[in-house]
Amino acid sequence: MDIKHLQYFIEVTKLKSFSKAAEHLFITQPTISKMIRNLEDELGVPLFDRTKKTVELTDAGRIIFDQATVIDKAFKDLRFQLDNLLELKKGSIRIGLPPMIGSLYFPDIIGRFHEHYPDISIQLVEYGSKRIEDEIDKGDLDLGVVVLPVNNSVFHSFSFEKENIQLVIPSSHRFASLSSIDLESLKDENFILFNEDFALHNRIISSCAMAGFQPNIISESSQWDFIGKMVSSRLGVALMPESICKDLTSDVSVLNVTSPSIYWELAIIWRKNKYLSYAAKEWLTFTQEQLNKKYRR
Repeated sequence: MDIKHLQYFIEVTKLKSFSKAAEHLFITQPTISKMIRNLEDELGVPLFDRTKKTVELTDAGRIIFDQATVIDKAFKDLRFQLDNLLELKKGSIRIGLPPMIGSLYFPDIIGRFHEHYPDISIQLVEYGSKRIEDEIDKGDLDLGVVVLPVNNSVFHSFSFEKENIQLVIPSSHRFASLSSIDLESLKDENFILFNEDFALHNRIISSCAMAGFQPNIISESSQWDFIGKMVSSRLGVALMPESICKDLTSDVSVLNVTSPSIYWELAIIWRKNKYLSYAAKEWLTFTQEQLNKKYRR
């Protein structure tokens, strides 16, 4: 048995599919099936119940899976620590960025980082804030950018931006001539929201509840520009961060929201009590310096 046997077993378990695991690992399905068979022969127990339509762990498989994840984590930590010991300015980083945040703040930073560290590869994954938290907690991402608050007992955080959430309405809307509006005045409007992966989804719903109504949500999306186009097409109204509102088309009007006002605070987070690789530490330090310069901290 070697570490690859366990890693292949973990991947099949997570994805509940031999074919999907093979595709994700860039190997053939016969190869991964053979590796799992070899592991079962060596351990002397079946790991998967192959009589069912979906891939399911046996009782023995569940025990092995729990221990395999511990071993895999220890192996990854060992690799990262050896990189640090040898002071190798190379490696890889897995970073989670919400789509609307990544395009606003990070292209220049990532470009400058690559100039300084050309041998460090960066894998960017676009998820909403809640999904990023989960992936960092599980160890599938090293760092990520999210909307605060987060669980401070689980994550370290570095806050770098705080701004208002504004109302976006069609330019022909009856409220378009106003500069600000009470949230309660929107109780009869149709809302277009970011989907449930995004922290703003629940924040907007809870803010509407504070104003005394449940928003009528007619559509959800993960793409801020698409939401803007739906608003300009008079399908509904949206609540979006100030920095994004500045990039919307002239077919919409943007108003400040009061009673209650809504804001978001952005932060980079990483898991407490988890080893960060040299590459991840360098990216974190570099990014903090760049953001501090930008916001003159």
